[in-house]
Order: sequence, then structure tokens, then C-alpha cells
Amino acid sequence: MSSLRARPTATSVTAADDNLPNTPELISPPPPPPQVPSLSQRALSQTLTSTAQLANLLPTGTLLALQLLTPIFTNNGSCDSATRPMTFILLCFLAIACFLASLTDSFKCANGQVFYGFATFKGMWLFDFQSATGAGLPDLSKYKLNFIDWIHAVLSAFVLVALALRDRNVVNCFYPRPSHETQEVLDIVPLAIGMLCSLLFVIFPTRRHGIGYPVTQDK
Repeated sequence: MSSLRARPTATSVTAADDNLPNTPELISPPPPPPQVPSLSQRALSQTLTSTAQLANLLPTGTLLALQLLTPIFTNNGSCDSATRPMTFILLCFLAIACFLASLTDSFKCANGQVFYGFATFKGMWLFDFQSATGAGLPDLSKYKLNFIDWIHAVLSAFVLVALALRDRNVVNCFYPRPSHETQEVLDIVPLAIGMLCSLLFVIFPTRRHGIGYPVTQDK
């Protein structure tokens, strides 16, 4: 009886595997590098941030009134012949309020009571002079108006105008369908006002703490 030979199974399988085509492994592509913003985009972003921070230089009441009343007066940006002049009067009133609030000041007496007044060319005119009598008032002549007060008053009004021009309801009220040139002006002018005002606020700082501004401990 002839002996049977064992088939080289492992060798055959190995040989069969060698004959298979080499299949490349699936490798996920590397993620794309993050897009680096251009110089103009970074400058625009920084300018918008600076313009938004200018709101801290406005009296709290006027800024709050601008945010709350403009949607009501403009009917959410859909103005007509009646709401458009009322919106204009509102913006003028808020700009005048910012101007006058920059000319006010306050001080804290020894008993902790805070008094507010209006700065004049001779000193401070207190709003509640009768209650301040006998409270140990300081020399009010040192609170008189100076050149920096007028600069801050004008800049505060301009800052309010810049913030109003960045409000969508206000822009849609006065310019519902702006042309290309008008849209460019509406995009550039508020940013230019914000940059100029922020620079002048740094160059000409003020120590007044009027109505709508916080009172520090040393006042």
C-alpha cells in the first residue's frame, strides 16, 4: 500500500497570500491647517472690539435707553413718515443727554453721602444744595469746567452717534435700501469715529464721575 504524502497546507496558503494584490491601507487625510486671518480682517475685528468697548464711556442711562427705545421707536427698523422723525428726535435727545452728563460731577462727603452737581465756569452747582448744607462740603471751585470737559462732552455725543449707526434698527429706519456707496459710508464712518474717540479719550483722560458714571472711593 502506497504511503500518502501530507499536503503542505501552510505553504499553499502562504503562497496564495503572496499572489494576492497588495491593498493599500486607508489613511485619513490630515486636517487642513487653520485659516489665518488677513491683516485687514484682524484690523477690522480689533476696531469693532474697540468700538464696542466705547459703550463703557457713555452714561449708563443713555446707553440703556438707546438699546430699549430704538426697537420701539423704529418699529424694529420699519419706519414710516411718523416714526422716522420721532426716532431722529430720540437720537438727538440722547446725544444731548450724553453731552450734558459729561459736564456733571460728584463727590463723597465724610459721612459717605454722595452729592451730584453741574460743573460751571466758577465751580460746581449742586442739584440738592439744601440737603448738602452742613455736610462738610469741600471747595466746590476746584470742580469748575475746563477744556477737557468740553472734549469729553463732544466725544460722548459722537460715540452715541457711532453706536446708533451700528444699530440695525436705526440704519434700516433711515436707510432701508442703501446704495453701495451709502453702505460703505455706514460701515466705515462708525469705525472711524470709534477709533478717533478712543484715541482722544486716552490722550485727554478725565477724572469726573457724573450722572450715570460710577463713583470711586476717593471722590
